[in-house]
Amino acid sequence: MKTTSDRRAIQDYLLLLLKGMCMGAADVVPGVSGGTIAFITGIYDELLHSLKQIGPQALTVLFKDGVAAAWRFVNGNFLLAVFGGILISLKTFASVIGYCLENYPLLVWAFFTGLIIASIVLLWKHQTRWHWPQILACILGAAFVFGVSIASPTQLPGTWWMLFLGGFVAICAMILPGISGSFILLLVGLYPAFLEAITEMDLVALASFGVGCVAGLLLFSRFLSWLLDSFHQTTLATLIGFLIGSLNVTWPWKQTLETTVDRHGELVPLVQQNILPATYEIVVGQGAQLFTALSLGLLGLALVLFVELLSKRYSIN
Repeated sequence: MKTTSDRRAIQDYLLLLLKGMCMGAADVVPGVSGGTIAFITGIYDELLHSLKQIGPQALTVLFKDGVAAAWRFVNGNFLLAVFGGILISLKTFASVIGYCLENYPLLVWAFFTGLIIASIVLLWKHQTRWHWPQILACILGAAFVFGVSIASPTQLPGTWWMLFLGGFVAICAMILPGISGSFILLLVGLYPAFLEAITEMDLVALASFGVGCVAGLLLFSRFLSWLLDSFHQTTLATLIGFLIGSLNVTWPWKQTLETTVDRHGELVPLVQQNILPATYEIVVGQGAQLFTALSLGLLGLALVLFVELLSKRYSIN
């Protein structure tokens, strides 16, 4: 079977590695989905299809035709490049993203808002039918993500089996545009344990979380791929709704209502509400940085549209 991988050159895999790193960087941020980045960079459909190939049929190919044939069957080069980039980014950029969110939160959220608005525009162009099922699906998708975004966080124990369940649920959210896996971890109180495991290389915790992620990927990717194949327009409308709902999370100007103490003994925001830029200056006592925030939002928007233009011109996925 000839796959897309057979036509790729080394520079294409370097680009896939970069896209994977962007997905990993997004997954570290509570509120931004790696699935959104996959959509933006044009690899979402191939990612789902490749994950769906991993299963009993791949084992049949493995025993019948050998390792090389099985590797091609699951599009192994593609998956290795993308997930290699994700893993590199999780380890490398976790501290960078944390630093930027701690010191420049308003500007970071403005940039991500631009990215998400651009992805909504791109998906809207692919949505060719807007009848009542698609309209209802879009509204329900937006309402669901909005509801998740305003839910009050809880606190679950960071045991290995809870990290397994957290990995299972979080990875399902990570491959859905608009729903952040790290935000789900934050809601259930496992996000600090996840970051600590990465920083301190806790192998038991990372293995538990990783196995949960693998199980979630293999099961949920099949379900989502089936939805896209069987109810493409309605599923696409739902994903657009997810992205619209996620704008509530990435809105830059926020007022902190509740805080919690992290493992370093520092206060960090736990529950926030969105406010207008003028209100932000009064309530928070800091400048709204409106011009800079809008500039970064437009930069995020332009960056996504530029990447789409390059992808169409050079047909590189």
